[in-house]
Amino acid sequence: MSAMSDYLENKFLDHFLGTTSTSAPAAVYLSLHTTSPTDDGSGAELSGSGYTRQAISFGSASSATASNDAAVEFSAATGNWGTITHIGVWDASTSGNLLFHGALTASKTIATGDIFKVAVGGVDITAA
Repeated sequence: MSAMSDYLENKFLDHFLGTTSTSAPAAVYLSLHTTSPTDDGSGAELSGSGYTRQAISFGSASSATASNDAAVEFSAATGNWGTITHIGVWDASTSGNLLFHGALTASKTIATGDIFKVAVGGVDITAA
């Protein structure tokens, strides 16, 4: 995924152009979406049926790519989540600001009882 949100683009520009300093969030969280989220952070995040964002961590960037350094597992769906097509990375477990978003390489339908898992290295954030 390489799309930065409007929020992150503004923070990046302000920080590196010396307008306003910013710091990294204490933790970041992975979200699941049934359509592409927009750069303003709205649209299509799952809700209900046992869904909650999950903490995700990344190793140091290399060759303009950072990958998750631990597996991520969502709780079992207590209802049909539909077809997951996109993911996002946020600065909070609820509400907060979208940082990055992108499409899955293959969509995944999650029915009642299914568990969505991401392997180590399954999420790459690239500078593009």
